Amino acid sequence: MTMMRKPNATRFLKATAIAGLVVTAGAAAALADVNLAQTTPKAARMLSAGEVQLRANDNRAQNPSYVRVAGLFGESDEERAARLAREQNQDTQINQLNQQVNDLQESIRRLTGHVEMLDHKLDEANSHMERMQKDFNYKICNMTAQQLGEDAGSLNCAGGGMASPATGVSPNNAPHLSPPPGVLGTIPSDQPLPLAAPGTPDAGGTAPSATKPQFDAAMGLLGKSQYDEARAAFRNFADSYPQDPLTPLAVYWVGDIAYVQKDYPNAARAFAEEIKKYGSSARAPESMLKLGQSLVAMKQKQEGCTTLGALQVKYPKASPNVLAQAKAARKEAGCN
Repeated sequence: MTMMRKPNATRFLKATAIAGLVVTAGAAAALADVNLAQTTPKAARMLSAGEVQLRANDNRAQNPSYVRVAGLFGESDEERAARLAREQNQDTQINQLNQQVNDLQESIRRLTGHVEMLDHKLDEANSHMERMQKDFNYKICNMTAQQLGEDAGSLNCAGGGMASPATGVSPNNAPHLSPPPGVLGTIPSDQPLPLAAPGTPDAGGTAPSATKPQFDAAMGLLGKSQYDEARAAFRNFADSYPQDPLTPLAVYWVGDIAYVQKDYPNAARAFAEEIKKYGSSARAPESMLKLGQSLVAMKQKQEGCTTLGALQVKYPKASPNVLAQAKAARKEAGCN
């Protein structure tokens, strides 16, 4: 019986030992799990992002079987949509820039055409003005020659930039100028210029030889369209030779040049001087006409209308051309 109890005790002791070992192992495993749970986060937190990437690269380098799979199957739907949006935005901007460039080019073309058209018109206008100036200068010179009883060639009417007879204007058929404001000189086209009786002022051809060169020099300046110089020369002649037969004509030219230059006060004074001092001269009726027109231009309508109305009474034998112009001037000024 004693022998039977010893094996039982032995088995009990072995079972107890085994159970203790199992409990000890379980406790150790549990303790290991707790320690692992407590130490692992601390180790992960100690690694930076760069260190993690570096370790990953090291692992890839040490693993020859590693295969990079990023991009093998193309871009994702989100990447493709973003790329298409960027490309569409770029296309839109490029189209807008192209449209702006086209608009600017079209504007430049229109402006260029407009400038070329203006240049052409300006050239035509300059050419027309040059022709008119040459024609006007020739007419003035030819008229001066007719008044002096000389040939147009003696005053070099074809020189000095003036139109020559080759342009269709000759001394025999040169048109006469009319006397509205801005036109120098008047020669009636329907009858000869009325001349004073021999020996009286403005009789032409009776001037002493000592003064005629000076008068001719003033006429030469007039023929060259040097109006300021001619006006001063005529004024100097009239002041120097008040009794000279050519003085009435010189005074008339002083007023007529001032009238052309729209210097109406000085023109009116010269024409009034002509009428007062040389009332019987051939230029007196014309001077009275220009005096009335100058007064109207000076806003002295009543005085101008009176002067124009008295022209036919004071000079009943004035040329029909002068009388008709006086009538037209009164109508234009609105005289009663």
